[in-house]
Amino acid sequence: MVQKVIKIGSSLGVTIPKKQLDELDIAVGDEVKINLEPVAKDKKQEKLMREYQKFVRQYGQTLKNLAGK
Repeated sequence: MVQKVIKIGSSLGVTIPKKQLDELDIAVGDEVKINLEPVAKDKKQEKLMREYQKFVRQYGQTLKNLAGK
């Protein structure tokens, strides 16, 4: 998931979409582990990442099934 960094008072932060909160059963006060990775600002890289994510959504399970054989 890619989220934009927003200003929160004198700090910066990111939001967690409700869908992910519900899926992971996360509530206010819970502790979470996060990994940060800056997203490339190169337009070609962004397009490649969108295509990769689409590919993984479409064929990810098939590739996992093939790897298990």
